[in-house]
Amino acid sequence: MILIRSIQAFLLSLISIVYIPFLNKHKISLIKEDFRHFAVWKSYPYNLGYFFLCLAEYREFRSVVYRRLGKCRFLTNGFIRGMTNLYICTTDIGGGLIIQHGFSTIINAKKIGENCHIYQQVTIGFNGTEQPVIGNNVRICCGAKVIGGVNIGNNVVIGANAVVVKDVPDNVVVAGVPAKIIKQLEIK
Repeated sequence: MILIRSIQAFLLSLISIVYIPFLNKHKISLIKEDFRHFAVWKSYPYNLGYFFLCLAEYREFRSVVYRRLGKCRFLTNGFIRGMTNLYICTTDIGGGLIIQHGFSTIINAKKIGENCHIYQQVTIGFNGTEQPVIGNNVRICCGAKVIGGVNIGNNVVIGANAVVVKDVPDNVVVAGVPAKIIKQLEIK
């Protein structure tokens, strides 16, 4: 298993050497920010070797990087796939996105801010006509649903299995069905 991951990391690094010069600086900076947050979260060093190791090891991280790269069919359609049951349809995503256990997760927001952390089985999506807008430093816990044209403020925690159908202000924790504010956060 370690040999396979090492080969994947090596092949991804070779492909990146060819592909990265064609990326714009904004995409490169977003990928760097995603990896910086991922490395801190996993307690990994922030260096190029661990970047490729994370690409080979974590399908969720790979899916985020592929989303940043755009439509790169050679990578995403079978060579070294991302997560097949993680759908990231949002194009306007700030740096520092972490998807933890992206199993059965759908991300289809109008915009996602910086430093967001999304767990498994989360749905962020349409209500038929509108998409949510997610602020900065938002944590969306397991099984939560954020539906429709709602605005999620900055520094928000959405509890497990919450269903958010109304706007959420900054610096709060919400939980329940439908989601209600259960705690005000002190932000330093």
